Amino acid sequence: MSSNFLTVDEYIDSFSGKAKANAIVVRKTIKEAAPDAEEGIFYNMPGYKFKGPLVYFAAYEKHIGFYPTPSGIEAFKKELAIYKSAKGSVQFPLDKPMPLKLISKIVKFRVKENLEKKQYV
Repeated sequence: MSSNFLTVDEYIDSFSGKAKANAIVVRKTIKEAAPDAEEGIFYNMPGYKFKGPLVYFAAYEKHIGFYPTPSGIEAFKKELAIYKSAKGSVQFPLDKPMPLKLISKIVKFRVKENLEKKQYV
């Protein structure tokens, strides 16, 4: 995927099958959890900002990459332990149900975290 996407719709439409279907539901889950967040393309993937960076996601052939910043990973490390993860990212495999409730909890945590910051980016 070497395209430079201008919109989240364009990004999602570049996929098919499970990757596209899961990208659609992850997007919907994020928007429901953070309805005031600004949606856009950041780092050539869908991203959301609210009082600073919130979360990002990316579709891949075998997983959805979810990027809730290191604090989002740390706060939910027990729930995320069953997934492949790194300091600021987690991979949700496409051959398993998307953990939409967990994604929603993480997004809401990040909104609260950004609201509690003294200065907004």
